[in-house]
Amino acid sequence: EVFTEVSTRLHVQPPPQLPGLESWAGVRAHFPRIAMVDGSTLEAIRKKPPTLQAQPGLVLAGRMMVMVEAFTHRPLWQLYTEEAAANDKRFATDVLAALPQGGLLIFDLGFFSFLWFDDFTEQRKYFVTRLRQKTAYRTTQLLSSSPYYRDELIEVGLHHSHPCRHPLRLVSVLWHGQWYRYLTNVLDPQLLSARQVCELYRRRWRIEDAFLVTKRVLDLAYLWKASANGIQLQLYATLLFYLVLLHVCQQVAQSLNEPLERISVEMVFRAFYHYSRALLRGETVELVAYLVQHAALLGLVKRQRQRHREIQQTDQLVWGSP
Repeated sequence: EVFTEVSTRLHVQPPPQLPGLESWAGVRAHFPRIAMVDGSTLEAIRKKPPTLQAQPGLVLAGRMMVMVEAFTHRPLWQLYTEEAAANDKRFATDVLAALPQGGLLIFDLGFFSFLWFDDFTEQRKYFVTRLRQKTAYRTTQLLSSSPYYRDELIEVGLHHSHPCRHPLRLVSVLWHGQWYRYLTNVLDPQLLSARQVCELYRRRWRIEDAFLVTKRVLDLAYLWKASANGIQLQLYATLLFYLVLLHVCQQVAQSLNEPLERISVEMVFRAFYHYSRALLRGETVELVAYLVQHAALLGLVKRQRQRHREIQQTDQLVWGSP
């Protein structure tokens, strides 16, 4: 309940004015929520209780499913099961229920299911995912194409016992000599262009960054308790702190006029120590102002890597515009 309340309070605040999001204003206005979802297996439990000591090998702490907002990376919803090997599709009903009508969800192949795709369309919700290899489909309409991309409406699952009842849209893009294919039920390119479909799926990897930060930086990889109740307490406490940490990162990004992706969540977290020392020395400086003032010294802004420059160059080649 606390997690839901904090998430709701942050959600109703005015969205941060961050560089790079201007081109998404129309998309964000049309879809009330644009989110990503994925699952992650929690680490091994320390086998202190006798019941766990009797079990051979490692005993994993279970599996969590987390939904995060696509542009702020803020956790919106989570679910936990004690079964570490639980298939992602087991969460499908709960995931879809957590998405509001008209919302757009980005997910990976772990959820790939024709029946689930139909559920999205029938509930007036939307998705972006990858096309699974060897999936049979038939093109019904070519929307646009070039030597580097193809945008078309298709029928999926032609040889499957339960094919999709509703048409889908397939966006294919050529990257470094290899074709990548993405599925969506947003059929109108005016609502979501072929380029935006690809860029939204590229953003899905931000949820992997969220798992990395919560486990490695915020110590979710080290579990304090062996009981399911204790594990969930630590999980929710970590997500609550992560919510607030991301909110600070957004404020820093806005103050520095940098995209949120350029702000290092880890370094902002580690900067809290230096801020606390400044407070002990009597320097009554507001947190965000202190971080912005010392951003270079604290290493809060990531350097642009060669890979990112290559992606920008490839985007210009594929789509013909910056």
